Amino acid sequence: MTMKLNLLLAAALTLGLAGAALASEEESGTFEPKHPQQQQWVWEGVFGKFDRQQLQRGYQVYKEVCAACHGMHLLSFRNLSQPGGPEFTEAQMKAIAASFQVPTIDDNGEAAQRPGTPADRFPAPYPNEKAARAANGNALPPDLSVIIKARHDGSNYTYSLLTGYTDAPSDFSLLPGLNYNPYFAGHQIAMPAPLVSDGQVTWPEGNPAATKDQMAKDVVAFLTWASEPKLEERKELGVKVMIFLIALSALLYLAYRRLWRDVDH
Repeated sequence: MTMKLNLLLAAALTLGLAGAALASEEESGTFEPKHPQQQQWVWEGVFGKFDRQQLQRGYQVYKEVCAACHGMHLLSFRNLSQPGGPEFTEAQMKAIAASFQVPTIDDNGEAAQRPGTPADRFPAPYPNEKAARAANGNALPPDLSVIIKARHDGSNYTYSLLTGYTDAPSDFSLLPGLNYNPYFAGHQIAMPAPLVSDGQVTWPEGNPAATKDQMAKDVVAFLTWASEPKLEERKELGVKVMIFLIALSALLYLAYRRLWRDVDH
């Protein structure tokens, strides 16, 4: 009897704590993120491919808006001119690499800086994690090399996050130093809105207007390519394999009909 009473008390205590936790969660503004806005991306589908101009614009948005806080340590400058990506010319790629200063060691063994080369990886914006946290209110900006693959529905999620910043509702308790974004878990994010106005990035003539929406789509395209640089190659191989299998199936069927045509069933 005592054991049953103890079990009942333990269950009641557990339920009470769970209810208190849920109430505390609701009061603190910890809510489920909104479902990402679904966009039509040119690289989707069996025959989808990246838009080269869009990838180049997306790289520019990354460089001018995102690179101050977010690195892409898996990318090398030479990747920017390889097939399937932005496909900058060799001269453009080398100029981009040279515009960055990368760490090196001089002849005296001292730390120094030098212009980047095609073989160099994208330099990190901070020397280490502690420096990154110190500069961002103890929040660590994630590396963006594979951020699209690391998030569920990554392309749509990232686009929604970039364009989803808004003022917090009057009944929402926003913590100091955080920003309201309904697409982020808990609706509170340390990163301020990176895209703050139209025309934030200047593109060459012949490109679409640099609206916040267009800049968000373009940088998402670039990040998607960075997360899956062999996407086009993989799709082309898949189509070739399917054509081969269809042709092989047809040949096997014809061979079957020829070999067994005189056999009574």
